[in-house]
Amino acid sequence: MDDKASLWPRAGASEKIDFTNRVGKSMSTLSPNLDSGYFMRCLEEVANIGDTKDLTMSDMVRTCVSLQGSGSGNSE
Repeated sequence: MDDKASLWPRAGASEKIDFTNRVGKSMSTLSPNLDSGYFMRCLEEVANIGDTKDLTMSDMVRTCVSLQGSGSGNSE
């Protein structure tokens, strides 16, 4: 989780799947919408949107959790 977020785009598919599976399993206790698929999409978007050189993977995961939380009131 302390790895730099800038490494995410260069990570292999198996590394990304492993990471998002682990994060999804732990975060789905907060909300069923916080699954591995959500984190894969969100981390890809966050990593590709802007300058992530000072962010850690933990920062990106927190961003994804907060984005889900802010959108949950607007769902169905």
